[in-house]
Amino acid sequence: MPAVPKHRQPIINAAVTLFRRQGFARTGLNDIVDVSGAPKGSLYHYFPDGKSSIAVAAVEEAGRRVAATVTALAAECGSTGELLRAHARLLAGWMQGSGFRNGCPITTVLLELAPRERAVSEAGRKAYAARLSILRDKLVADGFARPRAEALAVLCTSALQGALIQARVERSGRPIEVAASELARLIEAEVRS
Repeated sequence: MPAVPKHRQPIINAAVTLFRRQGFARTGLNDIVDVSGAPKGSLYHYFPDGKSSIAVAAVEEAGRRVAATVTALAAECGSTGELLRAHARLLAGWMQGSGFRNGCPITTVLLELAPRERAVSEAGRKAYAARLSILRDKLVADGFARPRAEALAVLCTSALQGALIQARVERSGRPIEVAASELARLIEAEVRS
């Protein structure tokens, strides 16, 4: 029976945390070792292609976490508007809890490495596709035709990602909550009409 990869997940978790807080370039391998508690040799064992392969794993992990959160919210919320508002409250709370130091680990890595690092770009595409799929399905359940639901899902995701950056700069959750509220109003108005 193969050995359980004891240090792989702590390395990925540390990378997600560090990339979210300080970006890819400012995160060194020693930082990841310190935060993960893993021996430095484990980095090379699990990620022989170096730091960019850790970035791929971190983007994949962050994508799974976001998809799980949005899936849970979609199940709890009666409409896409409610989902967006609930997600915004979570995001604003997380940002405030970090002293507005944290960003989205997916976005911070992609801004630095895409499109030059193809594996990272592909991990980012998959992470965003999962989120878009959940939003699209919720919008279809709200009564939108699939093409319109797909377009609105892109708008919602893009607007919230931009709002995260603005929230960090302004040190306020307000941009996130305003963006979600306005998106919800737009969607709800379109449903009514």
